[in-house]
Amino acid sequence: MLDRRARALLTPSLDAAAARLAALGVPALALTGVGWLLGVGACVAAAFGGWLLALALWLANRLCDGLDGPVARRRGSTDLGGFLDLLADFSIYAGFVLAVGIAAPDARVACLALLVSYYLSGTAFLALSSLQEKRKAIAPDNRSLQFVGGLAEGTETVIVYCVFCLFPGHAQVIAWVFAAAVLITALQRVRFAVLTLHTPSSPRRT
Repeated sequence: MLDRRARALLTPSLDAAAARLAALGVPALALTGVGWLLGVGACVAAAFGGWLLALALWLANRLCDGLDGPVARRRGSTDLGGFLDLLADFSIYAGFVLAVGIAAPDARVACLALLVSYYLSGTAFLALSSLQEKRKAIAPDNRSLQFVGGLAEGTETVIVYCVFCLFPGHAQVIAWVFAAAVLITALQRVRFAVLTLHTPSSPRRT
């Protein structure tokens, strides 16, 4: 819901930083790898109740994620880079929820519900992306995959994980509310699929 506004606000600064990193020869995959390690650190810190450290590492992870794409576009983006970037994001998203469940036992059922909602929303997202590519749909934001928006997008995830770190005593409520938001997003993607995929795709020419 907030991704478009967040990108409009942050893109100029991220592009400027990415231009400097690209000029220095920093590979986009290196940023993806460093970001993933920072994300793993955030998960470990959260699991042990080090919430302020988890917050700092989580924000650093998001910064790297915001830089690797612009750097890749300057140095030459690859499908492998897009694949690894998405895999890194999904693994940290899930790992952080697992860490919250470890640190806050009363929130474990809510965290499990959140992971299930991620599974449903992620499946809808990946299936839609694949079918949109099959139909030769053009991704409007130069990202590796076609993103279908909804109530809970990347920006909302960043905010919610920050709220987890700042108010860990309310983890159960936070997880339940966000699980509902992600489930609504999954339903929005299903609705989008019903509206856009009901006609047969054009046959591929051989």
